[in-house]
Amino acid sequence: MSFQAYIDNIRAKTGKGPDDFKQLADEKGLLKPGTKAGVILAWLKDDFDLGHGHSMAIYKLFKDDGLL
Repeated sequence: MSFQAYIDNIRAKTGKGPDDFKQLADEKGLLKPGTKAGVILAWLKDDFDLGHGHSMAIYKLFKDDGLL
């Protein structure tokens, strides 16, 4: 599955895109240097019922944007 396919599937499942997740993570105080992947993954699993691969795609977006 391509990275874009992960993002498309996340949007289909949650109704949220990358910018929405960035805003929500910021509101929760998760976008800080050094935040571990496990913290982000647990939040996405608990709040949005995302699996490991889809959660890692969101984590990668945060890392690539220099937010973590």
